[in-house]
Amino acid sequence: MKIAIISDLHGNDEALTAVLEDIKAQKCDKIFCLGDLAMAGPEPSKVVNKVKEMLKQDNFLLIQGNTDEKLGTYSKSFEEVLDKNVPVMANAYRADLKALSAEDKEFLANLPEKLEVEENGVKILLCHGSPRKNDENITNDLTVEQVEEIVADTDAEVIFCGHTHVPCGYATNTGKTVVNAGSVGRPFAEVPKSCYAVINISLNGDYEIEHRLIKYDIDTASEKLRQRGFDGAEKLAAMLVKATSRYPK
Repeated sequence: MKIAIISDLHGNDEALTAVLEDIKAQKCDKIFCLGDLAMAGPEPSKVVNKVKEMLKQDNFLLIQGNTDEKLGTYSKSFEEVLDKNVPVMANAYRADLKALSAEDKEFLANLPEKLEVEENGVKILLCHGSPRKNDENITNDLTVEQVEEIVADTDAEVIFCGHTHVPCGYATNTGKTVVNAGSVGRPFAEVPKSCYAVINISLNGDYEIEHRLIKYDIDTASEKLRQRGFDGAEKLAAMLVKATSRYPK
């Protein structure tokens, strides 16, 4: 059983298209998506509706990201926090609320927060940030002990997460494997490529996990984002080309 894990699409159809082509080339049997479909990207509604179509297939699972939750159900407090700390993202949030239809928002609001599945005897937990919170960061600078505390309340053998847009992985002393799949649509890197993870599970329950980095049409994606026209869109567009921080400055 070969499964692709994608996360943090952020309205980037060019990136999603390239990743789906690679997933097909890799002959993956299933796709699990960890959310953040629309926020602050070039084409939020287009990507949400593409994912809606994918969800009609039996081999696709989807959970809610933290920004899916906020776009699905308007949060004044979230908007105020963004306005205070990251005004560009506040502008993107308001623009996305206008760009998404009522049906899009209802779809995002009703996605499951987490899912647990079993494949060839391996119990897998899908979460966005962490098993505890959809906006908790699992990053490559944590100690194994910190990661063990974060995942202590799940009995899943493999935990997949996203949210940080930076891939990483841990093998804990308690026998759990924790993997951040990275980001399809807003990878944070000097030379950004879309990133996703693949788990290959044999019939006896042995498994291997790899991250795959995929080139996509960054120029088109960044120009589409720039043309959205909200204040700061050009800064977010530049981050698709080169991201040296989590948020634009």
